[in-house]
Amino acid sequence: MSEIFASVGRRKTSVARVRLTKGEGKLVVNNKPLEEYCYTDHLAMLALRPLVTTSTRNAVDADITVKGGGPVGQAGAISHALARALEKMDSSLRAALKAEGLMTRDPRSKERKKSGQPGARKRFQFSKR
Repeated sequence: MSEIFASVGRRKTSVARVRLTKGEGKLVVNNKPLEEYCYTDHLAMLALRPLVTTSTRNAVDADITVKGGGPVGQAGAISHALARALEKMDSSLRAALKAEGLMTRDPRSKERKKSGQPGARKRFQFSKR
């Protein structure tokens, strides 16, 4: 049995757990093929960026579990987790992944709604008279 490289990736409120092994490019997300789970080309491209950057798309198998958030956040979480797992597998890939900005957790998330106003930043209409 080949060695398993596990990692966690996050984006917005999504959390992805990846178990990476050397293989022939079989990617399964929540018991579905990646192409079926990431239903648009843009989502699949976003999720696979670390594998494309390091040219390991057909050299590794991944079993991915992702929870929370929406499709874009989940694709970002998958990308982050894959990048971290690839770095564990082969530390020489770190430079290429870091240059593409794939090792950094994207801190952007929805700003909370504040009391006394209708949204995070929007104010209720001001009336002078």
